[in-house]
Amino acid sequence: MGGEAVRPVLLTREYPPEVYGGAGIHVEYLARELGRILPLEVRCFGAEREPGEGPPVRAFEPWAGLGGDKRYASVLRVLSVDLAMTEGLETATLVHSHTWYANFAGHLAKVMFGLPHVVTTHSFEPHRPWKVQQLGEGGYALSSWCERTALEHADAVIAVSGAMRDAVLELYDVDPARVEVIHNGIDPDEFRPDPSTDALPRYGVDPGRPYVLFVGRISRQKGIDLLLEAVRSLDPSAQFVLCAGSADTAEQREEVARTVEELQRQRSGVLWLEAMVPRADLIQLITHATVLAVPSVYEPLGIVNLEAMACETAVVASAVGGIPEVVVDGETGLLVPYDPNDPAAFTAALAARLGELLADPGRARELGAAGRRRVLEEFSWRSIAERTAALYERAGG
Repeated sequence: MGGEAVRPVLLTREYPPEVYGGAGIHVEYLARELGRILPLEVRCFGAEREPGEGPPVRAFEPWAGLGGDKRYASVLRVLSVDLAMTEGLETATLVHSHTWYANFAGHLAKVMFGLPHVVTTHSFEPHRPWKVQQLGEGGYALSSWCERTALEHADAVIAVSGAMRDAVLELYDVDPARVEVIHNGIDPDEFRPDPSTDALPRYGVDPGRPYVLFVGRISRQKGIDLLLEAVRSLDPSAQFVLCAGSADTAEQREEVARTVEELQRQRSGVLWLEAMVPRADLIQLITHATVLAVPSVYEPLGIVNLEAMACETAVVASAVGGIPEVVVDGETGLLVPYDPNDPAAFTAALAARLGELLADPGRARELGAAGRRRVLEEFSWRSIAERTAALYERAGG
């Protein structure tokens, strides 16, 4: 950039207080740390944010007139936000987009203003075919086009795991030299063991009973259906707490509701927390869980694994995507192989591994303590921001 100060703009769908998934959490913490070392701006979807600490934020709503109940209409609304986001970006020196929702805005800024475009890959549309149910065939084709176009023309691509880097190179025509692995991170000062238990009874959780916890979206990606099936085999003395909202489709939400109601008729201690849980309460729920279950069938990395490890909670997770780069089997948690052609075997193995830790809480505590040590050593947001800023310099040089 010829000695000019780097003035990046982060382009994202999610930003506090409208955060529903791992990509939004990533952007929230990355922006906080980058804003301490660079003159940063954030552009996001939704209502205008109240001024506060951190970088300045501009928010954009979809254009009026793009209503209707056709599934592809949601993608057109996304693209209308991307178009609005692009205006005025000529004052930036670089744009950094997150997820296909904002990738198109980053690509437009590159074409219109000649700005270097950095893309962080949090997932890949070709690996999420179930999104046809959410977006319709035409909408899914358009979201996939946005992702492909942005990645293949980006000046730099950040993969949040080694597995994601491999997938970038497999799926898209991208120069390997332009793809760098920078893992997701965690704030260990915020996510740390909370000895208090006052929040648990407010959500119906009995502090005196062990429990398995799930935290995530209602999505085929997250494997909730497989976990609910595994719960049927767990010791009935254990509770099961499903902290899940933001369903991809109404049909998926109703499917979960029916299964949860059936489980509640069969055993006690089955709880579904569908509303957004305040972060302080979530940390307490994670801290006191015997084990956090992460049964994803597809997961680039999974920030929730880091959140649990930072709270000294053992993890039982599927061995997919970038999860094995975070959860060390037998050291910070237990991994379960996943074969999409044999979901029954996965469900049985998941139930068995959850059962191991429910029956041996001492071992679960040892795994959790090792998990926090690993977080402190390898997953700091500060170091991630510094590596990202260095990549900005290289991408725009």
